[in-house]
Amino acid sequence: MATSPPPSGDRPPDFDVGIACARRLDEADPLRTLRDLFHIPPGGDRKPMRYFCGNSLGLMPRAAREEVQRTLDQWERLAVDAHFEADPAWYSYHEIFREPGARLVGARPGEVVMMNSLTVNLHLMMVSFYRPTSRRFRILMERNAFPSDTYAASSQLRLHGYDPGKGLVLVGGEETSVIDEAEIEEVLEREGDSIALVLLPGVQFLTGQLFDLARICRAAHDKGCKIGLDLAHATGNVPLELHRWGVDFAVWCSYKYLNSGPGALGGCFVHEKHGGDKELPRLAGWWGNDPGQRFLMHLLPEFKPVPGAEGWQLSNPPILAAAPLRASIEIFDRVGMAALRAKSVLLTAYLEFLLRELCDDDIALVTPAEPERRGCQLSLLLKKEARARHDALRRSGVTCDFREPDIIRVAPVPLYNSFRDVHHLATALAGGKS
Repeated sequence: MATSPPPSGDRPPDFDVGIACARRLDEADPLRTLRDLFHIPPGGDRKPMRYFCGNSLGLMPRAAREEVQRTLDQWERLAVDAHFEADPAWYSYHEIFREPGARLVGARPGEVVMMNSLTVNLHLMMVSFYRPTSRRFRILMERNAFPSDTYAASSQLRLHGYDPGKGLVLVGGEETSVIDEAEIEEVLEREGDSIALVLLPGVQFLTGQLFDLARICRAAHDKGCKIGLDLAHATGNVPLELHRWGVDFAVWCSYKYLNSGPGALGGCFVHEKHGGDKELPRLAGWWGNDPGQRFLMHLLPEFKPVPGAEGWQLSNPPILAAAPLRASIEIFDRVGMAALRAKSVLLTAYLEFLLRELCDDDIALVTPAEPERRGCQLSLLLKKEARARHDALRRSGVTCDFREPDIIRVAPVPLYNSFRDVHHLATALAGGKS
């Protein structure tokens, strides 16, 4: 059931509905110049687009073009020699993400590798961490998981000879319901002995709910279950502590909040307690092999995995796809998730306040009202004329995401959204009232 926003007494005292408030907040924003690092597309009113769709595809960093062009130039000048003579060398290109990638998700160096795409990585991880037995074969997921995750889990069950109708344990109610962590704990306590894998998101794609991942991880491990996370909507959005929480594995994409372009490289975390286990079953490929043996495959045919997450690599990294990620992750590493989260909480609170003050009661907030239970996305349930109101937003120069039949997902991204963007969105949704 959709929940209503909190009473107006909960709003920060320095918010008001006038545009002067938005200007004041922008002037006080220590991260306001980060917006200049991105290309903002033109909107329908000949002004920069008010872009709130970073939860689907992040904006292009200005440095991305230079990184891709540098790679093309190296290919032109060096051809195959660029594997070792380019700067950075293509042979070890994936290693430049080792430490900043770990910092991004609260991991240790060696626990993170950028490779493949999200669902490919999910399947690779389930090969290693979904090891069903006749007694323990089920997979716990949320009822309304992102479809690709459901397809992946169902296909893994079938691959092992199990019926997804019996193998999937689903938590949560109707589509827009927030899931209480206590429900997950209760299901694990009751049925955990039959569950091999807990597979949940960091932030739920439709409702925008941020899960208490430390709590869920403890509950899963207490019942002997492995836990894997889909962090597509969490990485680059909220602070993460994957190593400390003891997550077994996690996967994510980098085209949403990480702004690395359509079809960009995904990311993968493997906890160090598993990273050195050479006996752990996995699908192997030559780039996961010991770097000293990669070009000796005809002499040393036995696979010798690199310790850590890099040992799950299959093929050499696609350098042209990795270049935009290099441009983006440098920004995250320089600014830090703590600073981005601080702005995100304020930006989202301001949006919520404006919606409550300006919009009619035919808009309900699906996303939890508590800042600690959400990222930057607010999902709005429109009780009438949902599609028409979304289309009107587009005409006003606002880009956000519509999910049939009646959900508008709005993501004020702290890297490039301003408080004036938020004010424009809210007043447009309210029909111009301010």
